[in-house]
Amino acid sequence: MTTYDDNNIFARILRGEIPHESIYENDYVLAFKDIAPLAPVHILVIPKGKYISVVDFGMKASTEESIAFWRAVPEIAAAQNLGEDGFRIIANTGFHGGQEVPHFHVHILGGECLGSILHRD
Repeated sequence: MTTYDDNNIFARILRGEIPHESIYENDYVLAFKDIAPLAPVHILVIPKGKYISVVDFGMKASTEESIAFWRAVPEIAAAQNLGEDGFRIIANTGFHGGQEVPHFHVHILGGECLGSILHRD
């Protein structure tokens, strides 16, 4: 497995080196608006710990970190008024999964009908 990169953009956000528009924070989780949103609501949710991917997080996170993270996701969606009409959660993992930042994160997208997630031509 790849070593965690302390200079990835999310690590720098967590250290306060890069500004962000925070919408949620607890001891284990930070959520903020994506700077290039792909939907009317596009929130990034990241653990404060050094985890590369959902696999890394699932294998190494403490019970407290895992519970805090996965409880935060629906709480954030509800606070963004996405509960009734629905939303999408995406966790890109690795090169083939399209992961661009090597720090585990999920995207919460909503605010409009997003259609099918995969398209085959």
